[in-house]
Formats: sequence, C-alpha cells, structure tokens
Amino acid sequence: MSEITELRLSLSAEDERNIFGENDNYIRKIENSLHVEIIDRNGELRIIGDKEGANKASGIIRELVQLSRRGSRIEEQSVDYAISLKEDTSREAEHYKNNDNILVDIDKDVICHTISGKPIKPKTLGQKKYIDAIRNKMIVFGLGPAGTGKTYLAMAMAITAFQREEVSRIILTRPAIEAGEKLGFLPGDLQSKVDPYLRPLYDALYQIMGTENFIKNMEKGLIEVAPLAYMRGRTLDNAFIILDEAQNTTPAQMKMFLTRIGFGSKVIITGDATQKDLAPDVKSGLDIAQSVLKNIDDIGFCTLTSSDVVRHPLVQKIVKAYEDYEKKAANKQKTKSIRKLERH
Repeated sequence: MSEITELRLSLSAEDERNIFGENDNYIRKIENSLHVEIIDRNGELRIIGDKEGANKASGIIRELVQLSRRGSRIEEQSVDYAISLKEDTSREAEHYKNNDNILVDIDKDVICHTISGKPIKPKTLGQKKYIDAIRNKMIVFGLGPAGTGKTYLAMAMAITAFQREEVSRIILTRPAIEAGEKLGFLPGDLQSKVDPYLRPLYDALYQIMGTENFIKNMEKGLIEVAPLAYMRGRTLDNAFIILDEAQNTTPAQMKMFLTRIGFGSKVIITGDATQKDLAPDVKSGLDIAQSVLKNIDDIGFCTLTSSDVVRHPLVQKIVKAYEDYEKKAANKQKTKSIRKLERH
C-alpha cells in the first residue's frame, strides 16, 4: 500500500477564486483525476494522497497559480491539459513532468490580439511547436483533428505577418468539395457559390482583423479568399498562403499548389486525414505529400492530437473516442489480413 503524503500550499483569496472554478469544479477535477483529497483551510491548501498523486496535484496547482498571477483566465481546458501533461507516459512528456512552468512558458507566446482585445496564443505544447515551426520554416503542414487550432493559429500568424509588413498580402484557399452531401444547384455568381466552403476562413478573419478592416483590404486585393482551382497558373510572391482542408486535395492539386510558391512567401497547409470527403478510389494529395516531402529541411510537419483540442472538453473526448475506435478497426483489419495470408 502506498504511503500517504500531505503537502501544504498557501494561496491568496484571489488565487483561490481564479483556480478553484465555479462550484470548485477545477479542484474537484484534480482530486478525481489524481486520487487525492484537497482541503482548504483559511488560505492554506492541504493535499492528501499517495506521494506521486500529491506531488502531481501540487505541481498543477502551482502552475495554475502562476497563470492566474499573469492575468490569464483559468479555463477548464487549462486544467485538463495540466492534468494530462502530468499523467502522460510518453517519452516526450517525461521531460515536462517536473517542470511547473510549462503552461506559463506556452502562455507567454502571444501571437496577436483579436479586434476585441483578446490575446491569441498557443494553449498546448503541440500548438506551441506548430507556431514555432511556422516562424522557422517556409512551408509547414499542420495535421490533426478538429478543434486543435490548425487553421485559426495559421490565420493569426498570417494576419500578424501582414500587419508587420513581412508579407504584402494574404491568400487563403481550400478545395471546394461537398462534405459528403450533394448540395445541388446553388444560386448566384461564382463567388457566392464558393463562399460557403470558405466560411471558416472568413470567420477567423472577422474575429482577428475586424469586418471593416478585412473588407477594406479585400477590396484592395491585399487579402484574397478563393477556391484552390483559382491558384492554377499563378506565381505567388511575397504572400502568406494558407491551404485549408488539404486532405480533400488530389495529388495533382497538391502538386499544382506547392509549385505556385514564389519568393518571400510562407505557406501553411492544414488538414485532418480522418475527415476526407474525396471519392473512395481517390488518393489524398495530403497523404502523398507527407511521403514525398518528409525529408526536405525547409518543410515542417506538425502533428496535433486529441490532447491539443482546445474546444469544449466534450469535443476532446469525442475526438479521442474516434481515434481509439479507428485504431481498433485498423488493428482488426491488420489481424484479418495476416490470418488470410497464413491460410494461403
């Protein structure tokens, strides 16, 4: 039986208000995840449990206090991620097990602010690596499931580069393909037909840049939002280019896009290999590109996972459940194939 340990931490009333959460939800979550008991006695927290659990809980609380004192709002995602870092058994995570500053280090990296003044910054190690890769590489592939901030963070980096005059324009594109549905005839001109496919890109632009500023730059031709087919035959110099939903490109489309890149440009390609809307017999240009380009130094590949999901905590659970299901299905198929070969 593990030895019971008691650790004590002194907190100010303001620290407690910020890190306890509504109805003490955040503290209860730490207790349940690490199997410890946390008791508040007049500004002193007593953490009781086995040595490993108590030390992890103490580290998480100290880190949340540092975030609070920086003026950052403590959200459920921050608490969940701090717990997941302490519980992660991967080799990479071991490096951070005894580092109670990792969330603070991530929190310091402010990319820009939205039109309402909210700071945009990475919230996980995966997102931080993604941002650093965008800064250091000419072409970056951001791969991972929905809710990991692939497109939004790329948009923030593009707008920041544009506002600092590091690039002269922003070009946003994605393949115009229906998400498993046949929408039939759509009224209006060509732009109104493709706008629904590009809506997520518009939403990010409005939030970060503001509607008026976006429209002004759009009218000047400094910001272009267009379907991927519009890229053919062009050379894109001194631009920040984002290709979204790249899992829906064909190999020919991906090659066409990558060979448009000119001098002074930076390119971000985002995609989720598990959400292809291509016909079953069509290979994804994103899958092929990963195999073909993996050894080129100036191209970075960042793979985000369910632990990098920053939407509602339920989204993270949904993504993880699908990951587990698909992994089991793949293993089952592999086993079936091996048995089939053995019979022959």
